[in-house]
Amino acid sequence: MFVKLFRLLVLAGKQLIRHRVRTLLTLLGVASGMFLFTTVQTMQRSLDKSTRMTASDTTLVVYRENRFCPETSRLPEFYLDEIARIDGVREVIPVKIAVSNCGASLDVVTFRGVPADRLSGYAPEMNILEGSYEAWRNRDDGALVGKELAAKRGLKPGDAFEAAGVRVVVSGIVDSPLPQDNSVAYVHLPFIQQASKHGLGIVTQFNVRVNAGEDLEAVSDRIDERFRSETEPTATQPEKAFFAQTARELIDLISFTRWIGLGAVLAVLGLIGNAVLLVVRGRVKENAILQTIGFPGVAVAYMVVCEGALLGFGGSLLGVGLATLFLKLRGLSFGNEGQVMALLPDAQVLLTGMSLALILGMAASLVPAWTAMRRPIVESLRS
Repeated sequence: MFVKLFRLLVLAGKQLIRHRVRTLLTLLGVASGMFLFTTVQTMQRSLDKSTRMTASDTTLVVYRENRFCPETSRLPEFYLDEIARIDGVREVIPVKIAVSNCGASLDVVTFRGVPADRLSGYAPEMNILEGSYEAWRNRDDGALVGKELAAKRGLKPGDAFEAAGVRVVVSGIVDSPLPQDNSVAYVHLPFIQQASKHGLGIVTQFNVRVNAGEDLEAVSDRIDERFRSETEPTATQPEKAFFAQTARELIDLISFTRWIGLGAVLAVLGLIGNAVLLVVRGRVKENAILQTIGFPGVAVAYMVVCEGALLGFGGSLLGVGLATLFLKLRGLSFGNEGQVMALLPDAQVLLTGMSLALILGMAASLVPAWTAMRRPIVESLRS
């Protein structure tokens, strides 16, 4: 049984090869649709990972109350010791942020100024790919650059680059399991404070690690209550909720793209359906001859469905592969108000794209297959 099905699949492939130009044009059309679908799905998936809370999240962001852009959030650095003494806080680090563009942009450079002696303790998961921590600590204008930002700008240790009015020298390239760390540059806190002209002692935010994920809400309430009566009150949120709030423009923009993805799927469905229907109409006599020599109608219909599936799967391999290569090489990332979201396709997006194209190819072939199976043999031979 399986041998017969495999032989019919091979025969369907040979039928496609017989009409190389038509098959190639159909594959290119399907690949274009799946390229668009994969890019849109990558944006949706990246947004979901950046904003969806999980039980393993233990990071809070302490920001100036009623402020959203890094340029307007200014907190005294001496809040650090007060936050560190609050029950439930495991680690806290002051961060001064400077960005090249505060609005939504595809080309944004974000500098995060942190104390040089606290970064390795606060973010032990960060791995140095090139260069070293020592080189960064020993140079006031040194920068540890995330691998995505480094790839996008073509940076390596020893290179100098300038953005947002800040000129730094790359001391190392870092890789982190936290996507945001891979698209920013870490610099010395005093250096960025002076470069941003806000002066020493002022930071944009405090990043706080709590002991356990279930402590996030309680600890954030304690922090805000402690500074409620101060001249610079705070608003504390989980890191992903903070991202969702500050990057509203970005989220609205990406949410709209799901309609583009849906349009790409419908285009692929129509393209394969039209191509297979033309194949069936041009092969009426051949199908009748096959049935005359003993091929059952179901076998003819199976061959038609196989042709649609091969077109869908072949086009998806090409489109998904090109989209993955494009996103990897370009290192695209969205930035909005200091928050950065890298666009990186993952295995789930790739498998979804290829599976969807395969299903679309089969679904689009059902009507042509039914037509080929039900057409009377005599009528087909006379046509």
